[in-house]
Amino acid sequence: MKFNVSSSQLFGQLQAVSRVINSKNSLPILDDVLFDLVGDKLLLTASDGETTIRTSVEVTDVVGAGKVASAAKLLLETLKEFSEQPLSFTIDENNFAVSMVSQNGTYSFVGVNGNEYPEMPGMDAEARELQIPAKILQNAIEQTIFCTADDDLRPVMNGIYFDITEDKVTMVATDAHRLVRYINTGVASGKVANFILPKKPASLLKNVLGKEEGDVKVVFGEKNARFEFGNVIIVCRQIEGRFPNYNAVIPQNNQNIVTIDRQTLINACKRVAVFANNTTAMLRLALSENQIKISAQDIDFSTSAEETISCDYNGAPMAIGFKAPFLIDLLSSIASDDVQLKLADPARAGLIAPVENAENEDVLILLMPMMLND
Repeated sequence: MKFNVSSSQLFGQLQAVSRVINSKNSLPILDDVLFDLVGDKLLLTASDGETTIRTSVEVTDVVGAGKVASAAKLLLETLKEFSEQPLSFTIDENNFAVSMVSQNGTYSFVGVNGNEYPEMPGMDAEARELQIPAKILQNAIEQTIFCTADDDLRPVMNGIYFDITEDKVTMVATDAHRLVRYINTGVASGKVANFILPKKPASLLKNVLGKEEGDVKVVFGEKNARFEFGNVIIVCRQIEGRFPNYNAVIPQNNQNIVTIDRQTLINACKRVAVFANNTTAMLRLALSENQIKISAQDIDFSTSAEETISCDYNGAPMAIGFKAPFLIDLLSSIASDDVQLKLADPARAGLIAPVENAENEDVLILLMPMMLND
């Protein structure tokens, strides 16, 4: 079989699908990308055994049809050095030898019978369907994925929980130290369902949704979830198990509310965190009328720092400790210029929320405190 293809278009689509390939695979063929020539389209498929991604690129001067699996790394490292130009591929259907001809050279390598490549998983007959605008899905993943865990003992926390009701979609991620809950009331499915999307396919979605303007068709059954948009299909195995009752851990009566400029707080935390103990990385936030004193110290090295910034606060004086990287990451994930910190006491979880949410959105972040020494 033969076809011609744009080098830049092929490279772009190969980059998109190759992100799913692991550095070490249980099956050698999973190091490859499957080329499936169907009419004037070349379907490109890559998989790690649990997540499969497929996209396509337009081709011309097509002769024949068929499948061949080719080494992803070899193709990517070769194609990234090409300027935009047409490439001509010829695949011998007997021994799967591949010849790639550019304007100035010929490149030959041997592929594998494409029929040996694992099939893309299908969906069961009872699978349910949901349409989500691509921009909303990408934004929701960006605001939740960084709170997912890497916990072999509690795998349900290693992904993003989709809690779907008739009039809204809620996405939740937690690592037991922090939790983020994203609600969008602009997506009405008319259904009640839930599933847990693993971190890896969520990250793939976040990366490939950037230029997509339409809707994403989400189909999910008992074991697999499928995302379709543009010329891309991603199918992944869901995480099995029961996600924690996130509503039960979100405090409802944190009466001490601080309103503050988000970037001012982030910058102060970053400066003071340099002086925190390397092991605990704890920041101490002391609240008094209309100001926060942020401090940190490392007794082992006799270093300390403190900084006082203005805020809107009229509650009782109190102090609370937070892990600096967690606090900074959570604040950085919020788009609003101003944020609210809702606190109860030094031993209870604090809540962080934007003062202004985007249309139809409600973002709430929970952060567990650290025990203060004083």
